[in-house]
Amino acid sequence: MLKINTQKHIPLYLSAISAGFASSAEDYIDKSIDLNEELVKHPAATFFVRVKGYSMIGCGIAEGDILIVDRSLDPQNNSIIIAYLDGEFTVKRVRKDNHGFYLIPENKNFKPIKVSDKSDFEVWGSVTYVIKKIR
Repeated sequence: MLKINTQKHIPLYLSAISAGFASSAEDYIDKSIDLNEELVKHPAATFFVRVKGYSMIGCGIAEGDILIVDRSLDPQNNSIIIAYLDGEFTVKRVRKDNHGFYLIPENKNFKPIKVSDKSDFEVWGSVTYVIKKIR
């Protein structure tokens, strides 16, 4: 697991970047931004973890991405969580319905996992952000 341990202030430009038609550039900086402040709401309960595998590729989580996970948040139906299940950690979407409690992958090549009363199961936290390198 990766930990946040230093504050780094990075310039934040006043103007947002257009994802549609290009707009004129503005050359001045409004303020600096601390990624710890921006991405970590509960520092004592937050950890980073790197993804291994492709079961969540359909929601934009790929191998090598870094997840920011907050242990203080109660997962809601359809939240993406880090779970400990029968001796292994996994990242999945959580779903509870009348038929049971499931861990749902975001890749059609993987099947949902039904969590039974006999499972050794624990939610380790809710994923709040994904950090990825654009390749």
